[in-house]
Amino acid sequence: MRAVQVKEFGGVDVLEVRELSAPQPGPGEVLIDVDVADVMFLDTRLRAGWGQDFFPLSLPYIPGGAIGGVVRAVGAEVDTAWVGKRVVTQTAASGIGGGLPIGGYAEQALARAATLVEIVDGLSTVQAVALAHDGRTSLAVFDHAGVQRDSWVLITAAAGGLGTLLTQLSVAAGAKVVAAARGTEKLALAQRLGATAVVDYSSDGWAERVREITGGGAAVIFDGAGGDIGGRALSATADGGLFLGYGSAAGDFANGDTAAASVRHVTIRGLFDIVGGEIDWQSIARRAQSAVAAGELEVVVGQAFPLEEVRRAHAVIEDRSALGRTVLTIGATV
Repeated sequence: MRAVQVKEFGGVDVLEVRELSAPQPGPGEVLIDVDVADVMFLDTRLRAGWGQDFFPLSLPYIPGGAIGGVVRAVGAEVDTAWVGKRVVTQTAASGIGGGLPIGGYAEQALARAATLVEIVDGLSTVQAVALAHDGRTSLAVFDHAGVQRDSWVLITAAAGGLGTLLTQLSVAAGAKVVAAARGTEKLALAQRLGATAVVDYSSDGWAERVREITGGGAAVIFDGAGGDIGGRALSATADGGLFLGYGSAAGDFANGDTAAASVRHVTIRGLFDIVGGEIDWQSIARRAQSAVAAGELEVVVGQAFPLEEVRRAHAVIEDRSALGRTVLTIGATV
């Protein structure tokens, strides 16, 4: 099979398409013919060598997590009825030879049967993979926020996969959304999805502008940017508001003045505060799929690249030019 392999940490040039032996499913696993693989910001950071304390990787490795495709074979203890079904899932950390991890950037990949979600009719495999992380996370975060009708919501990284979904969910709930992103193309996307106002956080004073637009700050902040951007977003939270930091598109999670926020009775929650609880992830994944299939939500896939152009996929994420989700199209059933 063809797969992308990383032999050393570094820039996009360390991503190499190679011929490798196909994996075999073990007990509780399935083998999937991969049609689409998700490409995440986290993938680019791991490739560069970041986060080894949290995400230890043994070189060489195959990047990628979420995949969609057709189940080709099953291992022991797995229902054979899965064979031939179109599914979306996360890859399993099994091995080829000397323990090489099997990631999603490959023509075939392993997954644990317990993580499989069958793709609903009316949903493309590209859409399903784009929802694999963002669909579940957006619903979990949004459900936690308790967004109220006519309230103000600020969303940073608004043109990303999560941001585009949270914008639509907030608008559908009757809230007024301020979408924060960088550049006219991203802001135009946010407006198309229903944002009441947009701010470019490459401009000075953008957080103050948010406070002006909202009349004192947003009741809920969905922060997908993190870093200094997230810190300034925290300052744009209304007194008694809720700040939800779930992303690190700017490099790290938000680093704002939490003491000042506490004085203003701002509640701060991180992603792990939300997803660490009891959540039926299979159910929430099906809910996200059904919403897109029914036309209630639009999943924005701004870029799709063939496996051979994996370096371009990483590059557009790193240079901040990507809109929505980025995927690799590997097989024919997309």
